[in-house]
Amino acid sequence: QLQLVESGGGLVQAGGSLRLSCVASGRAFSLYALGWFRQAPGKEREFVAAINWVGDSPSYANSVKDRFTISRDNAKNTVYLQMNNLKPEDTAVYYCAVERRQFGRGGSDYYQYDYWGQGTQVTVSS
Repeated sequence: QLQLVESGGGLVQAGGSLRLSCVASGRAFSLYALGWFRQAPGKEREFVAAINWVGDSPSYANSVKDRFTISRDNAKNTVYLQMNNLKPEDTAVYYCAVERRQFGRGGSDYYQYDYWGQGTQVTVSS
């Protein structure tokens, strides 16, 4: 079993920054790729970023590329999402997730992940 707890969300003005954190407990965290997804009201959950199990190969949705950075600290069982130059369209609940299989690259489809956090709200005002 694995438990994930996100933090760091909040209200920020457009152009501002936030750093989300997700702390994991339970399963061998370092063996799994990790992802961040988001869901805005009335919309489907969408991929934001992922990082492979080693931590040296991140991937991003086009909408956040060059603005967001995903990283992980296996010693702290934590994955981060640094979000810069935030836009109103980034407003959503953000979820971290653990990929289903070990030693993965971190996919962009939600069904590839089997453990999810409870989510943290990010609101960007214009």
